[in-house]
Order: sequence, then structure tokens, then C-alpha cells
Amino acid sequence: MPEFDSPPTHSPPRKRPIKLNTLVTLMLSTVIALVLFSVHLIYFFQIGAMTRMQLEDKAMAVARTLADSPEIQRAVLQPPGTLPIQPIAQEIQQSNNLLFVVVTNMQGIRYSHLNPELVGQHFIGDDIEPALRGHENVSVNKGALVKALRVFTPIYNAQHQQIGVVVIGISLSAVTDQINQSRWSVLWTILIGALVGALGTLILVRVLKRILFGLEPHEISTLFEQRQAILNSVKEGVVAVDDQGAVTLVNQAAQKLLNAEIATSAISAERIYDASVINAHLQDVLQSGRPRRDEELNVNGHVLLSNTVPVRSQGRIIGAVCTFRDKTEISQLMQRLSGMVNYVDALRERSHEFMNKLHVILGLLHMKNYAQVEAYVLKTANNYQTEIGSLVQKIKSPVIAGFLLSKINRASDRGHHLTISDASFLPDSGNEQQMAVLITVIGNLVENALDALGSQTEGEIHVMLHYQNGWLACEVSDDGPGIDPEVLPTIFDKGFSTKGDDRGVGLFLLKQQTESLGGDVSVESEPGVYTQFLVQLPWDGGNQTA
Repeated sequence: MPEFDSPPTHSPPRKRPIKLNTLVTLMLSTVIALVLFSVHLIYFFQIGAMTRMQLEDKAMAVARTLADSPEIQRAVLQPPGTLPIQPIAQEIQQSNNLLFVVVTNMQGIRYSHLNPELVGQHFIGDDIEPALRGHENVSVNKGALVKALRVFTPIYNAQHQQIGVVVIGISLSAVTDQINQSRWSVLWTILIGALVGALGTLILVRVLKRILFGLEPHEISTLFEQRQAILNSVKEGVVAVDDQGAVTLVNQAAQKLLNAEIATSAISAERIYDASVINAHLQDVLQSGRPRRDEELNVNGHVLLSNTVPVRSQGRIIGAVCTFRDKTEISQLMQRLSGMVNYVDALRERSHEFMNKLHVILGLLHMKNYAQVEAYVLKTANNYQTEIGSLVQKIKSPVIAGFLLSKINRASDRGHHLTISDASFLPDSGNEQQMAVLITVIGNLVENALDALGSQTEGEIHVMLHYQNGWLACEVSDDGPGIDPEVLPTIFDKGFSTKGDDRGVGLFLLKQQTESLGGDVSVESEPGVYTQFLVQLPWDGGNQTA
């Protein structure tokens, strides 16, 4: 059957992200619309009662004004129609847009009405009874006219004796019209509020864009993710603080180097700083504004190489950043490189020496002195087996072997003799830190022994490396002048030295790095006889045996 290529698959197009202007405008417009709608809805249902209450208050105020009028009070005491209550009532009714204004005596007889023919007749409706008993009241009822909102208030004379009642009527259609008018005013309020909200939204969007440097939300999130990925991918530790000294950033490398088990939600300077060393540097940079570069810090047994710089914005210090890296790693690389260089140098020296021996052999062959050729070759082979062959068999790590060869040659150049014990055995290790510490141990102890031997001739330095059950014992001894018992307890202190200023670092680093691996170092010395250092280190040598 013919084979057909499957059609290429295309990933769905990525949705275009919403711009900040659009997003903020939509969100704020929705919020403003919901708030205005909710307020209008509440006010819409309450506006009827509020408008009616306002009309009641207005009618009650008119009724009380009439009840307090001396002219009305005198007229009520006379028969209906004798005094001009009707003209006064009509004038008030027309000027206040009321349905009717009625004044009655205590028997409920009208003194005024919209229809003059009803003056002198009894008021219709029992809702006047509370007012005749001296109580103001409001009701909705129908009398001689249409159904209306009616307000009643008593009339009292100067002796505070009730002499009549004032009744104000407002048509319910007028009440409805007033309610509808109030509702339209609410709509205008909503429109004005929406306009003000839109203007505020526009201003807010422009301010936000200026604050965010014109970046869109998806660009900000992308930059943040990239920033976090970069910070957590670099091997350097990073600690940042704001202008108040509060920690704002600690990346994973910093947490590991500072041995700080912390949560990002509760970062505090006290919990991550060892002996406040880094904190002190950050505070100093915040106050002085001057960077501190390439400084060594001792934190948790590690020597860190740090750089602390201020962070400035518009000429003002807004924080500080400290970046640091474990100098041990750099030292390990340098020591491993030094070991390889020493190994190569040792091989180069042996190569030159071997070429010289080949020339000797060639010369003896030309002279046909075969007996001496045989003796010379046997002697050379024995020397190789003694010096190099046995060393390679005992020391399985080429780096350490090359390092020891270089020290053997250096001791020979100084007129001394460095021997590797026949009982030595060192399996190779894949642990770079252990290798670096061992090089530091051997290098410092051999150099100290050479310095101690000084101008002494034919000095002896003895090195033994013995591995057993995951531990390596390194013993370095010499027959030099020894160490004064009074200074023996302080030889591992930083800065202590009997050789002058700017010394006293080697043994300090030796002890510090040994103990950082969980090892131990001890020393014995008898003045004028010998000095012996014993260092014990954990060693990942597997199951190799001698």
C-alpha cells in the first residue's frame, strides 16, 4: 500500500494578551457600573417612601403654620363663613400646589374647602378622629374629592385648649409624579457618576503605565519568571535588602551557602545571617553608599568571596545587594589545576632525565661496553621502580601522585629528602572537596616542614597516607628543630606564626577545612628531635584495598 505523510500538526494560535489599558478599564468600569446599579436599585425601591415622607413633612409644616395663625384661631371660634378662612386656605392651597386645605372646628364642620359649597358641612372620613383628640396623624383616604394623602394637625388657642383641626390634602397622582421626578434625578446622578468614574479610570491607567514603565501585565509576569529563573540558576548567592535593611530577596544558592532553612514568606535577617557578617556589610553599604568588592567572609566554616553594592534609583539609595560565592570551590579548582600542573612538571622532568639516560645508554652502546650498559639499565629500572613505580602503585589518584612527585622534587632541590611510606595506600576519590582538602593538608604540612628544616642539610620528611574503612590518615613528620611546647596549643590560630608578619594562615586553613569535612588534626613535637602532624579525613575510596 502506498504510504502517505501525515499532515503537519500546528499548535493552536496563542491568544493575544489583554493590554493593561483595556484590562484596568474593563475591571474598573465593571466595578463602577455594579456600584452605581446597586445604589440606584436600593434608592429606586426606597425613593417612594422617601418622597412620600418629604411631602408629608411639607404638608405638616403648612398645616402647623395655619394652626399657629392667630387669624385662623379667632375664625374657628366663630360660625363657619363669618371670617375669611376660605380665601386664606385657597391662597395657601394654590401657592403650595395642594389638593385642598380644610379647617374644621371641634365638631368636624368645615370652614374651608376646594369646593365652596361644602363649607359648613361635616368633614368626610373617620381619619380625623385622632386629630380631634389632639394627635397629629397622616392617612390615605377619599373624601369629597379624589383619594389623597391627608395630613391632620390640631389647632390650639392661647390657653392651649384645642379649638379645631387643619387638614392638608395632596393628590396621590401628585405624589406619583414627584416620585417619578426624583427617580429621573437619580438617573442623572448615575450618568454623572459614570462620567467621573471613566475620567478617574483614564487617569489611573496613565499613572499605572508610568509606574510600570509602560510594561503590559504579561510582560511583567514574563520578566518576573525570567528573573526568578536566573536568580535560582546562578551559583552565586544573592541577598538583597531595601532602604530600611529588611531582606527582600534570598535566592536558593544563598540559602544553601548560608545553611538557612527559611520560607520566603518569613525571611528575616537574623535567621539567615551567620554572625551578622553579611548583614554588617549590607548595612555599611546602605549608610555609606560605597561598594565593597572582593572581600572574604567566613560563614559557617566556608570562606565566601563577596561583593556588596548599593542599589540607586534617581540618585537615591533604595537598597543594597550582596553577591557571594564559596571560595572553597575556586580553591578546589586552583588546587586541582596546581596538582595537574605539578604532575605534568614532574613528568616533564622525568622525561628530560630519561632522555639523558638514553643518551648515556647510546654512548655506551657506541663504545660497545655492553656490561656497563646492562648494569646502567638495571640501575635505572630499579630507581624508577623505587621512586615512581612504587608511588603510582600506592597512590591511585593521579592528582595526588603528581602533587607528591612535585613535593619530592622540591624537597630534593632544597637539599632534603621526602619519602613516602611503603605502608601508604590511597584509593582514588570522586569527591572534589576531599581531594582539595588533602592537597591543602599535604601542601601546607610539607612546606612548613621545609621551612622548619631551613638551612639544615639532609633533612628528612616522612609522609604516610593510610586508608581504611572510609577514613584516611595522613601523617607528615620531619626531623627539624621541633615546636616550642609553650606555643604548641596556638599554632592553629589565624595569624599566629614564628616566621614574621603576614603569615599564620596555612595551618589555620588546614584545620578549618579538615573540620568542615568532619575530620580532625593533631600534632606532636619534641624540640630538637621531631615534629609530627596527624590528620584524619573521611575519604570516599569505595571498597578499594591495598
